[in-house]
Amino acid sequence: MTAVDRAGGRSILLTMRRDGDPCSASPVRVEAIARDIEGIYRMERVRLTAGLARHVRDLSLAEELAQEALVSALATWPTSGIPPNPGGWLMTTAKRRAVDLWRRRRMMARHEASLAHDIETGRADEQATIEAALDDEIGDERLSLIFTACHPLLSRDQRTALTLKVIAGLTTEEIARAFLTPETTVAQRIVRAKKILRDGDVAFDVPVGEARDARLASVLEVIYLIFNEGYAASRGEDLIRPQLCDEAMRLGRILVGLAPAEPEAHGLLSLMELQASRFKARVGPDGSAQTLETQNRRLWDRLLIQRGLDGLAMVTRLGGEDGIYALQAALAAVHARAVTFEDTDWGRSAELYDRLLNRVPSPVVALNRAVAHAMAFGPETGLALLAEIEAEPQLADYLPLYAAKGDFLFRLGRKAEARAAYDRAVTLSDNAVERAFLMGRVADCGR
Repeated sequence: MTAVDRAGGRSILLTMRRDGDPCSASPVRVEAIARDIEGIYRMERVRLTAGLARHVRDLSLAEELAQEALVSALATWPTSGIPPNPGGWLMTTAKRRAVDLWRRRRMMARHEASLAHDIETGRADEQATIEAALDDEIGDERLSLIFTACHPLLSRDQRTALTLKVIAGLTTEEIARAFLTPETTVAQRIVRAKKILRDGDVAFDVPVGEARDARLASVLEVIYLIFNEGYAASRGEDLIRPQLCDEAMRLGRILVGLAPAEPEAHGLLSLMELQASRFKARVGPDGSAQTLETQNRRLWDRLLIQRGLDGLAMVTRLGGEDGIYALQAALAAVHARAVTFEDTDWGRSAELYDRLLNRVPSPVVALNRAVAHAMAFGPETGLALLAEIEAEPQLADYLPLYAAKGDFLFRLGRKAEARAAYDRAVTLSDNAVERAFLMGRVADCGR
């Protein structure tokens, strides 16, 4: 039979003997145990890798040790039974393997004594030692791994790829397919990221004070970047890539669970859930893109909306209403609360964008603010605000600028100018569904 570590993207073959081994007497039971083992490993993989990485300071080695612990479990548990604390068993086995490796290689001698002591002590009181080894002062070593995967030594692309690989458990092929990037490119980013962390002797822990705050911003940025690439795919044939959004929300929930007092973690999760609630309505039955005005709101996911609103309420209780993600979540809530498009409180949206621009003075936020003000106070207001930012180099080839300008001009009856703006937007789109939508707008402008 074959056991597969799907999370790691590798196949681990285990051949059960049939020469009197107890396993051969009940092959169905053996197969069931193997499935249980794989399930346990999938649940423990991130925590196991995180705990090992903190000790060996080498993510690649930590992953190898975790895989070897899985092989040992597949070889041992079908006959001995699954231990009461399988996660602890895997950790202890992997640590023993690490000590063996260090003894052979004569490397990292300063760690050997402490690891060996942990293991020896564990024989006397294994359960207590295992729990102490698995849990740090934050409460879960997975948090340390998330923060390490988003270390400032790494580029944004490296952080994203490493987070999806190590934390979300996607294979290199899945990451490449999701971002429409060559698999070799993704693999190189991951290998390079691990090397940078190893060569930099980066501690696999959660930073404190200002360093922690700075790193938290990077963690949130990477998670939201993953979500956004799924929510509005920049390239390809599909407008939405739900797998990326689901993974980002899963990471967001892990972060909230591990750092429940961080208002911005709640704000980001709320924002993602509120935006994801509209997935089913964003693409029509014919595959066409649907705007907020044309979406069938009966298709909006009310459970996700409620969860998002609950998260926003938690942000308020934690005093984080002016956080960057909290403000964006509040903007998404404006739409979530509107029964119809006409019910949208655009005045509230404009006010929130004013606050957000104060926090994040960027041309992109200013553009979105112009859209909200145009909806609240008329397209002339929107055009005036666009005029203030059109010369920004960052917006020179930014599709939403031309789409927004086209919309404002169209609503003012200036269709020839609107057509020119939409034409420019079409040339900037690499997404088939988005491009078809914009071409429809061009057609609406006439000739």
